Amino acid sequence: MRCRSLIFLRELLNLECKDGPNKIFSADQAQPIIDAIGRSVMCGQPRPHGRFDNKRTVDPTGRSSELSITRKVFMHTEWAMRLSLDNLRPLASLFSEDLAIDLGTVNTRVYARSRGIVVNEPSAVALDDSTGEVQAVGKEAKEMLGRTPSTIRVVKPLKDGVIADFKVTEKMLSYFMQKAHQRRTLVHPRVIISVPSEITQVEKRAVTDSAYRAKAAEVHLVEQAMMAAIGAGLPVTQPGGNLVVDIGGGTTDVALISMSGIVYSRSLRIAGNHMDEAIMNYLKRKYNLLIGERTAEQIKIEIGSAYALEKPMTMEIKGRSLIEGVPKTITVDDSEIREALSESVSAVVSAIRVALEHKRIREEIGLPVCIADDPLCSVVLGTAKLLNDFRLLRRIAVD
Repeated sequence: MRCRSLIFLRELLNLECKDGPNKIFSADQAQPIIDAIGRSVMCGQPRPHGRFDNKRTVDPTGRSSELSITRKVFMHTEWAMRLSLDNLRPLASLFSEDLAIDLGTVNTRVYARSRGIVVNEPSAVALDDSTGEVQAVGKEAKEMLGRTPSTIRVVKPLKDGVIADFKVTEKMLSYFMQKAHQRRTLVHPRVIISVPSEITQVEKRAVTDSAYRAKAAEVHLVEQAMMAAIGAGLPVTQPGGNLVVDIGGGTTDVALISMSGIVYSRSLRIAGNHMDEAIMNYLKRKYNLLIGERTAEQIKIEIGSAYALEKPMTMEIKGRSLIEGVPKTITVDDSEIREALSESVSAVVSAIRVALEHKRIREEIGLPVCIADDPLCSVVLGTAKLLNDFRLLRRIAVD
């Protein structure tokens, strides 16, 4: 069956053209598909007798010798004339690996069922405005940020956890899915994508449509907070309560989970990117120093905190003076960065009674807190576990 199906897919590939996946095949184009199905899908059973024949006939009026082409086809093969590539995606998915995707504002991670995490790259695309062509995706695109000519711009297609640029997201997803399948053609995998808890139906539809246009055979959406809990190893199927805080680049998702269901969830659009902006604005206001997003993120990672550190830390920062317009270097300590982040931390604490570091949470709400072993990959690892448990997927998938 597998060998015969491969013959079928190979012949089908020869029919794919520029008209797109919904092309309606003509009779001549559909005949090879009927022959291929007879060799592959029927598995040795008698093949349908229908075929397309060209037959010359004379105009019955007798006034013209002009010939017309007629095609005779039996009823049980007429469906082939309207066969489209979209209808064959479920068969193509048999030869594709199921994928779990954490479609993040800052980074996108892809997990292949049999190989683990195969893609872990920034959610960025470099476009040539003069031609509309994609110049780079992922790491290569992020490295070009702030270093490109005027005709090339680096786009981050997701903002605050949702799609801001539909077409660019489609191109990015298609690139990552092809990379996960090692650039193989005719790939149509089943895909599970994690999304923030409180996105709208329109935003959910945008994610689903982008995945389908990137040639996914099936698309299932799941909530990021639930996936983070599963990825961190919490007993989400048991009747006890599990409080999960997933702080991403665009959103902070909080959920109370019990018996494979979300009892309470909240998605706050204050997260890593908002903190980077806070650091940039703080240094601009206090030191008249202009820095970029990459520098702000580096500061946050190295000396940023929500609670006073046991050992003070300092960092040398290079930027451009807004007054003199020349490069300038300053030194800041962790208390200054903590001051810059205080507004973001306070917003999270006041809104959902959690904060960004376990010591402060313990003081605020008096509950024991543990941090996941691999917090950056908890969501995609949790999503990946559903690839082998479709019963659980049906229970927790987003409608």
